[in-house]
Amino acid sequence: MRSPFPGMDPFLEAPDLWPDVHTELISGMRSILAEKLSPRFIVAIEQRLIVAEDDSPLALGAIIPDLAVVTPARPGVTAPLDANYTAPTLIEPLPEPEVRERFIEIRDARTRRVVTIIELLSPANKTPGTPSAIAFERKRSVVFESRTHWIEIDLLRAGTRFEATAGKSDYCVLLKRGTDYRYAAWFIDLRDPLPTILAPTTADFGDVTLNLQQVFETAYARAHYADAVDYTRPVPPPPLPPADAAWVREQVRRWLDARQQPRDAGES
Repeated sequence: MRSPFPGMDPFLEAPDLWPDVHTELISGMRSILAEKLSPRFIVAIEQRLIVAEDDSPLALGAIIPDLAVVTPARPGVTAPLDANYTAPTLIEPLPEPEVRERFIEIRDARTRRVVTIIELLSPANKTPGTPSAIAFERKRSVVFESRTHWIEIDLLRAGTRFEATAGKSDYCVLLKRGTDYRYAAWFIDLRDPLPTILAPTTADFGDVTLNLQQVFETAYARAHYADAVDYTRPVPPPPLPPADAAWVREQVRRWLDARQQPRDAGES
């Protein structure tokens, strides 16, 4: 079943759900691009390892143990000379949570040179001061000074945004070509379908299109998000403007009614 919304589904922005959504969307984009670019280019899913602070959005979106692992004192531990004491419980400090952030690289199949990088933002990328945001901004700056193309897809309303696109829409896609000092952007609001964007490669091969709405709808169906999301709950933060909040409630009401009709027909 399709999402209740014509474009991005704001319910999928929840930090606990986003890692799964991120994985599905990255996989879907790679599949479409590989079909269009093979065999001239290799489309690969790469990852960077980030050590996150326990209370950061990155760590909160991951599965990590609570606090510490506690164990009783083990045999073989050297005993003190005076044995008249109460044995303590040994507390093993946990390692820092590690989270892998995935992104796409388009490489020339012959030279293996990275031609284009596609980043789909996560909450931690948009939280200033986190290890993820620092690493991400450093990478963006390095790529901007190179001849590699950069595509930054932001389907999260929360958090900060690149200064050139901040405050202009609910969602955004930024394209910085390695051959141009200017930025291209697709501004997307909550009620808009996701755009078909351009993914540049080399001068002789040119651009290919990437239909983000198709990517989203395929991911939504494949992951069965219609069953995973509780649409009776509030939309994840940040709060929507009153007009958009009313529109969301109406979209959800119609969607729930349509979903219930086949069940009612089957029971009659």
